[in-house]
Amino acid sequence: MKFLGMDTSQWVSLMPNGLGHVKPNHYWEMVRAAWQNRDNLPLAWRILNDGVCDGCALGTTGLRDFTIDGVHLCTVRLNLLRLNTMPPMDVGALADVERLRSMDGKALRALGRLPYPMIRRRGEPGFTRISWDQALDEIAGRIRETDPRRIGFYLTSRGITNEVYYVAQKVARFLGTNNVDNAARVCHSPSTVAMKQVLGVAASTCSYKDWIGADLLIFIGSDTPNNQPVTTKYLYHAKKHGSKIVVINPYREPGLERYWVPSVFESALFGTRLADEFFQIHTGGDLAFLNGVLKHLIERDWLDRAFIAAHTDCFGSVEMELAEQPWEMLERYSGASREEMLRFAEMLAQAKSAVFVWSMGITQHENGVENVKAILNLALARGFIGREHCGVMPIRGHSGVQGGGEMGCAAWNFPGGEPINEVNAQRFSALWGFDVPAWKGMACIDMLEAAHAGKLEVFYVVGGNFLDTLPDPHFVRQALARPALRVHQDIVVTSQMLVDPADTVILLPAATRYEQRDGGTETSTERQVIFSPKITDPPAEARSEWEILMQLAERTYPGRRHLIHFESGQAIRDEIARAVPFYDGIQHLKKKGDHVQWGGRLLCVGGDFPTPTRRASFTVLTPPEHTLPEGAFILKTRRGKQFNSLIHMDRDPLNGARRDDMLMNPDDARALGLAESDWVMVRSSVGEMRVRVKFAPIKPRNVQVHWPEGNALLAPHCTDPAAGVPVYKAVVTIQKLGG
Repeated sequence: MKFLGMDTSQWVSLMPNGLGHVKPNHYWEMVRAAWQNRDNLPLAWRILNDGVCDGCALGTTGLRDFTIDGVHLCTVRLNLLRLNTMPPMDVGALADVERLRSMDGKALRALGRLPYPMIRRRGEPGFTRISWDQALDEIAGRIRETDPRRIGFYLTSRGITNEVYYVAQKVARFLGTNNVDNAARVCHSPSTVAMKQVLGVAASTCSYKDWIGADLLIFIGSDTPNNQPVTTKYLYHAKKHGSKIVVINPYREPGLERYWVPSVFESALFGTRLADEFFQIHTGGDLAFLNGVLKHLIERDWLDRAFIAAHTDCFGSVEMELAEQPWEMLERYSGASREEMLRFAEMLAQAKSAVFVWSMGITQHENGVENVKAILNLALARGFIGREHCGVMPIRGHSGVQGGGEMGCAAWNFPGGEPINEVNAQRFSALWGFDVPAWKGMACIDMLEAAHAGKLEVFYVVGGNFLDTLPDPHFVRQALARPALRVHQDIVVTSQMLVDPADTVILLPAATRYEQRDGGTETSTERQVIFSPKITDPPAEARSEWEILMQLAERTYPGRRHLIHFESGQAIRDEIARAVPFYDGIQHLKKKGDHVQWGGRLLCVGGDFPTPTRRASFTVLTPPEHTLPEGAFILKTRRGKQFNSLIHMDRDPLNGARRDDMLMNPDDARALGLAESDWVMVRSSVGEMRVRVKFAPIKPRNVQVHWPEGNALLAPHCTDPAAGVPVYKAVVTIQKLGG
């Protein structure tokens, strides 16, 4: 039905702005952000108007993006704004760390920006201020005395630019180690591994423009309205162009079911129904479900046989394997019926174009690489790669992680994603003028385990907070306490800085991307390399992050300083263009609005895959067994109102869940004699957690709790061996608590 040119069938409610519904209040959050930044509003405006967003990786230049007309602004960016405008902290607060340990992350951040280098030695109650020379001399001296294999560098995604990532990995190799890693390890490393092996590329093959006009948009293990809220605007326009939206998840995410897009009048007033179809599967049941869908496509010959024959290998092996996989197994392991798998297969068969989008619900499993390959199998079977409105997109939640790996800030790869081996080590040795190690480095989790075992003596951490982001915080705390020297380069205080040192811990105050000398670039999910200009000077003595790392390397080996020195950010971008050929063009980015999309709008155009054979490869995949002990549940962590581990609100505005709520199927709860809001104890093999039951439309025998609180239930040594990503799920039991 049409009303004033609007399609009322897509409306959620006639109540203006969703009054009475559980939903975000975007306009109130805008007011709150303005109030939080009231002491520095001119700077806040310049950051929004001129900077590249330091939130998710949709990619902006100022208040515009590359997908749609109109303003691009979301509450994620607004909630992060205060980190860039707040004044320096009173360093006297660091004199006694015991008083800080009772503060949560939000309260620690509210102390203000780190203004000066600080040091704390074993037995001292807190930190004291030191000069930059003292700090760099202390760190350089320790590094010179340490076996490079016992040194580790880790960089988070906290607004870090390509220039910082590139210099960091080069510094690590200048110092003789490949133990350098970044935050992509704990999110999309399985996507990088799988896509590189199957397609020859390790990034989205399409652009966000391709969502608008695609017949099907498929979201698997992803909740973009929470993590990348401006995508709901893209989805609104996609629906207007006739796209159907499919969601595959254990939980019916309310933000994907319906959303009030604040910058679209019709949607802001009446809401927009988004998902056309939900397929609810077990946590970890993705591969079995996708195999079942492909089995239907094969049995009914709903395939793009011409594309398969001309552009792929190994499809025959997949056909034979799926013929042997019984429906009963696929149904049991996935939690979905073969009729549901058929319904999705029919939607794929009827579609002429489709884009597959996934996130950490797919990757953070012990078989995360295989989960991604199952998605790629489906896309290849229908020829949905290399043409308009088609593609596979591992959507990134943080602005730095796509570029981090491509800059070589990874333990297993050099710049450009080149594997670490003798040939590539010689190539970069020739480029840089110093010997580059050819041994495989320690990934993020490996470094923590080495630290715990006493095999890591210097641990240099840029941003992040391992105590919040990794499984088993007790194990992580022990690991952080054991290196002789721990360095934290950051903009604010975090709880990991407060862990007592084995000998010494040093804090180095960093500039944000908006304070970086000569500006910097980020790479978005869709491979847009975007220039963000310097907007203001850093507070007090904070320095640009690439300069800190470079100056440390120069201080460590002054006789070779010319081999690691960069005169400017421009010099870094010039070298990136030489080191990573597909980044050619980055050297020309100099001002607001400058950008280049490596590879263009689409990769693998016409089925031309950059593999040795110029063909993609299907993968034979066997679903992991999904059998729960009697009375047990499979638990997965989820995000609420937060960015990464930075919690912004105690209640998730999308579903009303509080931080200590556990999402549970009502029938499961009643079977245990539980009512909504009952307190229960959830126990895994490694820990326990007190939570409150919240009824939710989630697959039976599956439960979800918030991350990072739920990390206490997760085993510390469980990873995908092919990618190194931690596993963020656990088998648990649930017991009602009295009174």
